[in-house]
Amino acid sequence: MSQNQAKIIVLDDDPTGSQTVHSCLLLMSWDVPTLKIGLQDAAPILFILTNTRAIAPSLAAQVTQEVCQNLKIAIAELGIQDFLIVSRSDSTLRGHYPIETNVIAQELGGFDAHFLTPAFFEGGRVTIDSVHYLLIDGVKTPVDQTEFAQDSVFGYSHSYLPDYVAEKTQNSITAKEVERITLEDIRTQGVEEKLLSLTNNQCVVVDGETQADFDKFAQGVLAATKQGKRFLFRSAASLLTSLAQLGDQPTPPEAMANYKPSDKPGVILVGSHVRKTTEQLRKLLEESDTVGIEIDVKALRDDPSSRDNILQKTLALVNTSWQGGKTPVVYTSREELTFTDVQQRLKFGKTVSALLMDVVRGLPSKIGFLISKGGITSNDVLSDGLNLTTARLLGQILPGCSVIRTGADHPQFPNLPVVLFPGNVGENHSLATGFKYLRNS
Repeated sequence: MSQNQAKIIVLDDDPTGSQTVHSCLLLMSWDVPTLKIGLQDAAPILFILTNTRAIAPSLAAQVTQEVCQNLKIAIAELGIQDFLIVSRSDSTLRGHYPIETNVIAQELGGFDAHFLTPAFFEGGRVTIDSVHYLLIDGVKTPVDQTEFAQDSVFGYSHSYLPDYVAEKTQNSITAKEVERITLEDIRTQGVEEKLLSLTNNQCVVVDGETQADFDKFAQGVLAATKQGKRFLFRSAASLLTSLAQLGDQPTPPEAMANYKPSDKPGVILVGSHVRKTTEQLRKLLEESDTVGIEIDVKALRDDPSSRDNILQKTLALVNTSWQGGKTPVVYTSREELTFTDVQQRLKFGKTVSALLMDVVRGLPSKIGFLISKGGITSNDVLSDGLNLTTARLLGQILPGCSVIRTGADHPQFPNLPVVLFPGNVGENHSLATGFKYLRNS
C-alpha cells in the first residue's frame, strides 16, 4: 500500500463484497488485535465480514456499533490518519439501510456525506439518471420490478434512488434533500467541486453505467479526501475496484485449479434459493460427474427432531459419492417456505445454516475444493464451518465470484480453495463453469 493511499475499510454485510478485488484480507472477527492485522496489511483494502444481512435490525445495529468501536481503538493505536469507510451492501438494494450507515456515522462521525453507489457492473446492475436497473437478457429492468424488491425482509417500492432513500428513512431524508451525481456530472462536468461542497453527512446517490464512470468518480473522491473531506459509502462491489486500484489479479480464473491441494473431487454447497441459483443448480446437475443431494428444509421446519437424521443421511450420501469419484452437490430444497413473521424466517434461516455447517465439518478432509453458493451460506462457511479468523482473497474465478484459500495450518482442510459464489450473480451456466475450472482435468 502506498503511504499516500487511504486505507479502505469495508464492513461487508455478507461475504461477497470482495467480488471485484484480490490479494487482500477478509476478517471474520473484529476484535482489536484482528482488526490491527487487517489495518497493517500491505493491501490498500480490507473486508470485515459482519454478515448483518442475515440478522435482525437491532442485532445488525449492535454488531455494526461493536465493529466501529473496536475500529476506533485499532485506528488510534496504529496512528492511521487517512481512511475511507464503506458499508458494503447488496446491488439489488437489499440490506439494513439506513441502520448501518447511521450507526457508523454516530460512532466514527464527522462525515461530510454518505453516498449510495449500488451499481455492480459484473452482475449487470447499473444506475442511470438516479434510477437503478438490473440487466435481464440485456434489457434494463428497474429493480423495483424484479423479485428482489419483493424480498420479505428487505422489500422496497422504488428504483429511483432519492425515492428509495425517502422510503427507507421514512422521510427523515426526503427525496428532495438527496443530492444526485449523474453520468453527465461524472463524464463531462467533473465531480470534485461538488464533492468539496458537501457537508453534514449529506445523502448523495451516484450514477454508474461502466467501470470507467466509477474510476472518474473515485478519482474525485480520493482528491477530495486529500483536502480533508470525510466520506462514508453505502456501496455494492464495483466502486471498491475503482477506489482500491489493484489492477489485474495474479492468477487467471481458468488457472484457479492450480491452488487445489489434491486431484480429489470437491464439494459444492448451495444454500441460496433465489431463482437464478435454482437455474444454475439445474444446469450444474446436468454434469455427469456431479451427484445432487437434497436437504428437505420443509421437513426440518415441520419436524425439528428430524435434524440429526437429515444430517447423517446427507453425510453418508456425500461420502459415498465422493469416494466414487463424483463431486457431491448438497443443496437445500427449492420451495419457498412461509413463516408467521420476519423474525421466524430469520430464526429458521439460522437453523438451516447450522445444519449446513455441520455438513461442512463432516466433509472428507481430502476434498480438492469447496464451492459455496449464496452470500449468507458463504459467510457461515468461512466463520463457522471452516472456523477462520482471517483469509487471503486470491481473486475471482468468474465475474463476481471470489476465491479464498485456507492456511497451510488449517486443522481439517489445509490449503483448500473456497469459492464464494453469490446467489444472484452469473448466467445459467456459471455455476457449472466454475465447477469445470476446478474439477479433475
